Amino acid sequence: MVEVSREHGVPKMLVQSAENRRQLAEDAARRASDENLAYDSVWCVFDVNDHPNVADAKEMARDNGIELAVSNPCFELWLLLHFRESPGMQHRRKIQTMLKVHVAEYDKSINFAKFRPHCVIAAGRAHKLDRLAERVNKPGRNPTTGVYRLLEAIKGDSYSNVALNRSAGS
Repeated sequence: MVEVSREHGVPKMLVQSAENRRQLAEDAARRASDENLAYDSVWCVFDVNDHPNVADAKEMARDNGIELAVSNPCFELWLLLHFRESPGMQHRRKIQTMLKVHVAEYDKSINFAKFRPHCVIAAGRAHKLDRLAERVNKPGRNPTTGVYRLLEAIKGDSYSNVALNRSAGS
């Protein structure tokens, strides 16, 4: 089961909230003596944009076993990769404009049906961006997106219990 949080906010607040949710689930599992109440993994989805304390959020996540799906510069990069190769380093507004060429009605909410047929292609493109960034020793640089890793975790463990926090309004 995948549980998606309705919370939105800056990365550091999202990671703290995810850690709180994870801890509550673990406490409930202990009280009920039912390990199935604990999450198998907890993920935060956010973009870099101009958010403060991104490095602190990443460190907090690492220290608390929270997985991250970070997009730099913005989540729309992940969406754009469903339709075309990476445009290279761009400002988030430019990426959003490029996405509207393919999804004219895009307004921060998505119709998954438009993206689903291209998820495998987008994941391959995102993975390629990660490899290129790592090759030059700049993981997480603009442009990269780790959303594909979250999808791989969900697909690989279709019966797992996953909590997800994400940012919005970026």
